[in-house]
Amino acid sequence: MSRDVATDQLQKFKEQNPVCNAKLNTSMGCPVGDKLNSMTLGPRGPLLLQDVQFMDEMQHFDRERIPERVVHAKGAGAFGTFEVTHDISKYCKASIFSEVGKKTPMCIRFSTVGGENGSADTARDPRGFAVKFYTEEGNWDVVGNNTPIFFIRDPILFPSFIHTTKRNPATHLKDPNMFWDFVSLRPETTHQVMFLFGDRGTPDGYRFMNGFGSHTFKLVNRDGKPVYCKFHFKTDQGIKNLTADKARELAGSDPDYAIRDLYNSIATGNFPSWTMKIQVMTYDEAEKQTFNPFDLTKVWPQSEFPLMPVGKFILNKNPANYFAEVEQMAFSPASLVPGVEPSPDKMLQGRLFSYTDTHLHRLGTNYLQIPVNCPYRTKLANYQRDGLMTVTDNQGSAPNYYPNSFSGPQDCKSFKECRDKFTGDVDRYNSADDDNFSQPGVFYNKVLNVDERARLADNLARHMCAAQEFLQQRAVANFGKADPALGDALKERLSKLKTSSRL
Repeated sequence: MSRDVATDQLQKFKEQNPVCNAKLNTSMGCPVGDKLNSMTLGPRGPLLLQDVQFMDEMQHFDRERIPERVVHAKGAGAFGTFEVTHDISKYCKASIFSEVGKKTPMCIRFSTVGGENGSADTARDPRGFAVKFYTEEGNWDVVGNNTPIFFIRDPILFPSFIHTTKRNPATHLKDPNMFWDFVSLRPETTHQVMFLFGDRGTPDGYRFMNGFGSHTFKLVNRDGKPVYCKFHFKTDQGIKNLTADKARELAGSDPDYAIRDLYNSIATGNFPSWTMKIQVMTYDEAEKQTFNPFDLTKVWPQSEFPLMPVGKFILNKNPANYFAEVEQMAFSPASLVPGVEPSPDKMLQGRLFSYTDTHLHRLGTNYLQIPVNCPYRTKLANYQRDGLMTVTDNQGSAPNYYPNSFSGPQDCKSFKECRDKFTGDVDRYNSADDDNFSQPGVFYNKVLNVDERARLADNLARHMCAAQEFLQQRAVANFGKADPALGDALKERLSKLKTSSRL
């Protein structure tokens, strides 16, 4: 029988290590004399509390699962190298872009969004696309998705939206009413929902999809001049998606399809790669836009802001241990390097806090000391000390307060952020009534072909038909505002589904 590399991983390990000379020991390093039998009082007697070997094993086992991610719980990771192919130093002073040909080690984690750790890789769901670059100026994370937009534009709605993709608190079942109630009440979701229920809602694994930083960022050059920017990662393998029927089939026959595909591809030397590109918008151009360039539910038209190539990254190394190197990978939009700064993007502003905060909860105070997260290409020098699981030298005998007169690290004014000026009243501004349908209409008419439009309507109707009728009507009205033809197509399909269900 033909067996793939992932299936034969243990056999390959044995071939590489035919003889094991290591002596089994406990977590304290003490040798183990008998691993197969616990200590009892006689052959049929009770277990003894003095069996410290058993206690050591069980105490660790009881704690070997850390909380899964609230979002993006299931995913796959790999390691590789980013290489600069085009000079963008006129826009950005970050050392990673300092010269053409420069290489920087990096890692990546792909994921689904709403499902739990045991869910199917082929679910209709956005895909997380998080990249960590280990630069000499610290780690830089670009934490995005496989879509250039998102469902909402205000972070205060994020917990509620994610709850609608999880389980009903009473039934513990996925609930279409929750999803369609929320998205139909928030019309800014229309753009992303059309992406989600189109062909790209079920990519064929992780190698055949694009990635996006999604947010608007700010790039600053050596002269202190800023521009706004969006990051794109274009797959060099080409876009490839699964049909809805194939995705459902794989969910049952191979729920780990995407993880398996990525692992086997890298293990057999078929290294996947992506090309990094950027869009750039000046401050003056941002002021003149009819749409909000910091709105995460909007794209920047490429006809006006063309993609510019920057570099390429190749994934050429699988994790040696999934838990250590993928489950403990931690990404945060707040992990920025000099030359890359936040913009007024409200969703980005919210994520600057929430991602780091969840890592502190899930992995602990010193999660950045975990090797896969450690900014190992820089020398740590700050005034943070102690905390649970401090496993470094804790910065030795250096002073732990600032300012000080005893040779502690000093700040450097050349690394100050770019100055910005904002004016306006402090208030809670309603963004629900912004233009929510022009770009979804362009997506439907200009991006999708006739067959893709038909599949979009099919997928929407199949999912929507499980929701209550008043929610269907509200959702159809929103899609009809994007394009009347889509609204009509949904009405027709929903009517047929109702008729067939009565037969």
